[in-house]
Amino acid sequence: MKKHISQAAVAAKAFTNASADAYRPADELLRSLDARTDGLDEVAIAERLDRDGINEVGHEKPPHWSIQLLHAFRNPFIIVLLVLAVVQLVTAPDDLTGPVIIAVMVGISVLLSFSQEFRSSRAAEKLKAMVRNTSTVTRRAEDGHAERIEVPVEELVVGDIVHLGAGDMVPADLRLLAAKDLFISQAILTGESLPVEKAAPNATTGPGTADGPLDLPTVCYMGTNVVSGTATAVVLATGARTYLGSLAHTLSGERVQTSFDRGISSVSWLLIRFMAVMVPVVFLINGFDKHDWLEAFMFGLSVAVGLTPEMLPLIVTANLGKGAIAMSKRKVVVKRLNAIQNFGAMDVLCTDKTGTLTLDKIVLERHVDLNGDDSDDALEYGYLNSRFQTGLRNLMDKAVLTHRDLEPIASRFHVVDEIPFDFQRRRMSVVVSDGRGEQLLVCKGAVEEMLQICSEARIGDVVEPMTSEKRAEIRAMTRELNEDGLRVLIVAIRRDPAGERAYGVADESGLTAVGCLAFLDPPKDSAATAIRALNHHGVAVKVITGDNEAVTRKICTEVGLDVTASALGRDIEQLDDDALDAMVEKTTVFAKMSPVQKARVVKALQRRGHTVGFLGDGINDAPALREADVGISVDTATDIAKESADIILLEKNLMVLEEGVIEGRVTFGNIMKYIKMTASSNFGNVFSVLVASAFLPFLPMLPLQILVQNLLYDLSQLSIPFDRMDEEYLRHPRKWDAGDIGRFMVWIGPVSSVFDITTFWLMWHYFGAHDVAHQSLFQSGWFIEGLLSQTLVVHMIRTRRVPFLQSVASAPVLALTGAIMVIGMLIPYSGLGARIGMVPLPGIYFAWLAVTLVSYCVLTQLMKTIYIRRYGRWL
Repeated sequence: MKKHISQAAVAAKAFTNASADAYRPADELLRSLDARTDGLDEVAIAERLDRDGINEVGHEKPPHWSIQLLHAFRNPFIIVLLVLAVVQLVTAPDDLTGPVIIAVMVGISVLLSFSQEFRSSRAAEKLKAMVRNTSTVTRRAEDGHAERIEVPVEELVVGDIVHLGAGDMVPADLRLLAAKDLFISQAILTGESLPVEKAAPNATTGPGTADGPLDLPTVCYMGTNVVSGTATAVVLATGARTYLGSLAHTLSGERVQTSFDRGISSVSWLLIRFMAVMVPVVFLINGFDKHDWLEAFMFGLSVAVGLTPEMLPLIVTANLGKGAIAMSKRKVVVKRLNAIQNFGAMDVLCTDKTGTLTLDKIVLERHVDLNGDDSDDALEYGYLNSRFQTGLRNLMDKAVLTHRDLEPIASRFHVVDEIPFDFQRRRMSVVVSDGRGEQLLVCKGAVEEMLQICSEARIGDVVEPMTSEKRAEIRAMTRELNEDGLRVLIVAIRRDPAGERAYGVADESGLTAVGCLAFLDPPKDSAATAIRALNHHGVAVKVITGDNEAVTRKICTEVGLDVTASALGRDIEQLDDDALDAMVEKTTVFAKMSPVQKARVVKALQRRGHTVGFLGDGINDAPALREADVGISVDTATDIAKESADIILLEKNLMVLEEGVIEGRVTFGNIMKYIKMTASSNFGNVFSVLVASAFLPFLPMLPLQILVQNLLYDLSQLSIPFDRMDEEYLRHPRKWDAGDIGRFMVWIGPVSSVFDITTFWLMWHYFGAHDVAHQSLFQSGWFIEGLLSQTLVVHMIRTRRVPFLQSVASAPVLALTGAIMVIGMLIPYSGLGARIGMVPLPGIYFAWLAVTLVSYCVLTQLMKTIYIRRYGRWL
């Protein structure tokens, strides 16, 4: 209830503040803000930045290093270790060896985890700084002249004059000074997908009956985005003083857990539950058998320490941080570290066509009349349309404007009005005049949408009615162009008497079609190779575009996509969720799709159990980017697309995506290595302890020896983030499965117990360590065998292949595990070994040890083969 009250208070305050300025005359408003229509100068900007701070809403900033250090302790395994250390201090205050070893283990885990997370967060901030949102503003230069410039959104101040166009994200709370056909999506604040119309107040506009700040028609709010139209506005509030900033402050707190977070948590609690059951069993068996309850208690505590995977947070953070840095080298900026795992788990990639499959370098290939013959009329009128529009120029406009030889014709005209592009009409118009008593409306747009508003067709000097038969002929002609891979726009005109009036969408009627512009965007040379690579790694590629179906099918065929099944947006609209779910599995091409329909396809794929990535760069892609498991955009995308994405590509190239997928799977695979190594080793150790405790007249290993062994084993695993993954593992998407981890633990753990038991028999019968007087020899023998078999399991589990022969670990893993094995064998001969109750072993022991370890590797490989055949997976 408190959260709702806070939001209501924010809304009420914002309504009061915004209402005061919503309808105030522009000159009066500018005076109150100490602003001018020709912009602020550098002095005023510096003063306001100093007064109000940068224009940034508090979000996802890395905490202070001290807070990050404290968070490193906030892990269930670290807490368990600290509790065990305190218990040991209370029960045995004179012996500090155990608490010191635990402190070393905690210190290594916490400090390494903190340093890795600190470095990763700083690296992520640097990477995110590479993706900058900007805003177009009018400011005064040093010589006093006004100029339009692009500035980082963070540098906006109250009183700045901001210019908005389709695709822009509203950079602050703004009051409109002028607007043309402006539609704003306020979904980020209201959840409503339909855009709302906004307009500047005029002389007849007065305060309306708005129920809240978001209903004010003259005010635009930070974080919303421009769907269509243009506007000029003045900044009312920035940063935390905006409506979004105030709301963000009341809602600050823990983020909703991702599937990655839930996966880590489920594994952690699986191991803790296992510990909670097994440790009391070990304690009771030793207590009843040895009748020394204090020693049994200390041994149980040591077993609990040995079962604690205290390096889990470090391994996870190190893997994610290393993955983010590796992906940055491949021109992939990770905004959220946990998105790396979703990247690797992705099995369906939905992508737009333009710029990913194609070169994104459109050329005007042909300009024809309505019969398909070459004609200059369509080009000349199309040039006027592209030349005088003020909104977001697309690549086709830029291709038309390369015909600079038409500039002398265009220079005779001046712009009168404009009807901007939007995604529903799929066309845009300009109204121009050459001062000779009439105005010329020039409209260009998609074929179907244009044919609906044209009443006449002109071929040469002949104008004839636009009949159904004529429309069919034009459609057939444009379809032939589409099948050649050309994107076609129709150009139409209407001449009106000169007069002072505002033009709107209703004026786009009764037009005369004069011809077509045909554009070519050839496929990239790398697209076919990238699609084959993604398919090889288990990622199906589907194309979802607002483009023409024939053009899309032609391009998809050229890059090797199966286009036997395609669907149009109007087909999607007629389907319920169940029918759509069945369709998306077999459909590769979705054409003429609206933004809402794109998002609906993504949700349908998710309902079918897929992990879906969506690659898009336009405002029309924002809903799908938010719905996808991993939203992927590019550095050149619109602001709202970049804000909606989890991952930003610095190069719009599917090959970059394939490399990112592989890196995500390497990251996830190395995390799973540690988890399965730890789970199986822990289970095997406890099983061995239970067997030994049942027949030995002494402890199979002293508490301090267990702590030292566990410390060395943990150190051997610190190199896992730097290991490589086998090629066959990288071919398929990977997801969390706590049940598989439990099954793996039960299958593989007891293998090590087999050789622990043979070592027990060897030490008891062959070396005569069968009474309390020789317990140190027994414990030293099991210490070395247990440590070396645990360390070898790193190599046995890291690959489904035969280790050392078919798959060799990376150099860091080989070096560290080898060093730990050598150190472990030397400890009984050192002062540390003597201090913790160990004795030197006879030379013949190491011959038996070699036989034991080779046998262990052979049996583990055999169990691995059986496990893979039965369950079809390893890691």
